[in-house]
Amino acid sequence: MVQGQRIFTTHVGSLPRPQSVVDQVFAEDRGEPVDHDVFERVIGEGVAEVVRKQAEAGVDFVSDGEMSKIGYATYIRHRLSGFELGEVPRATPADLDAYPRFRDRQAAEGTAPKYKRPICRGPIAYVNTELMKTDFAHLKNALKGVNVAGAFMNAPSPGVMALFQPNEYYKTREEYLYALGEAMKTEYEAIVAAGFDLQLDCPDLAMAAHTGFQSLSEAEFTARAWQNVEALNAATRNIPSEKLRMHVCWGNYEGPHHCDIALEKVIDPILAARPSTILFEAANPRHEHEWEIWRDAKLADNKILAPGLIDSCSNYVEHPELIRQRLERYVAFMGKDRVLASTDCGFGTFANYGKIDPAVTWMKLAVLRDGAERAAHAAG
Repeated sequence: MVQGQRIFTTHVGSLPRPQSVVDQVFAEDRGEPVDHDVFERVIGEGVAEVVRKQAEAGVDFVSDGEMSKIGYATYIRHRLSGFELGEVPRATPADLDAYPRFRDRQAAEGTAPKYKRPICRGPIAYVNTELMKTDFAHLKNALKGVNVAGAFMNAPSPGVMALFQPNEYYKTREEYLYALGEAMKTEYEAIVAAGFDLQLDCPDLAMAAHTGFQSLSEAEFTARAWQNVEALNAATRNIPSEKLRMHVCWGNYEGPHHCDIALEKVIDPILAARPSTILFEAANPRHEHEWEIWRDAKLADNKILAPGLIDSCSNYVEHPELIRQRLERYVAFMGKDRVLASTDCGFGTFANYGKIDPAVTWMKLAVLRDGAERAAHAAG
């Protein structure tokens, strides 16, 4: 997306949380007594800081960094009815199971995210709207006096919620999906009504093939992806597509990723989703080559591509010339007006989890801005 000679930049949403924020959200998630005033002050200060740092790095479309959330999909248990904490075995990504020594070393090093497992054991409804309203207030306050093009807020798709939160109440997976979507419709529409773009996080459309549905064939998994998109489209039916973004990825973790489903297998359901802007992995070495798939796809005129041009699993800082080169691939077939420079994934997918040093995160985002400016200048 271009304003004059400027190609806009953004990122996937989550950012490193200060330790003060981490302490508060973990205490809340554990059910410990939390002073409400202290919690809101700490979260508000965290949002103000990350918005300021995004603006300083040259990010055009900013977020609240998901400061108030323990995890991008598991925070919903604090807002929806029907969930209880419990113990359910978690599937290990197939690529890690293929290399058990590497998998076990990661586990021993404590590099896996930590969060309590919500399980659906009752009817789902949106029951705590105050938490999202507070999120809106924090972001609005942080945006005052900050020069950015716009702001977005993240929310999980019905499919990724169903992936992370096991169902023990609804009779079928489809019934569970639509119950999640109808409940989250409240938050989806409220985000847009508050003046922000809504980003739907949808790793269920790719990552889930090797992290939850390993037993399915590619055709069976693709059928699941279509079902997830149908539930997402139903839940966002009242929101203009231009106010919607979606993020698709194969898992924000270091690993072989040789079991990742190929983009061409799932691109049709991805393109059938209502959001006009699609954010996706395009920098990591397992998926960078798939720019050709996007080039050859039949994209509707309202679609905007936001390729990840910097990696979110490595502390290497990309050279701005590399970012320019990657970005120019997409500009060549989309045009400058339909490309948004982004990141592969989030930098703080779960609270206190992420391989990137916080200072390196801001340097990467500043370099993203530099590379986007070089690409815009080269394109004329």
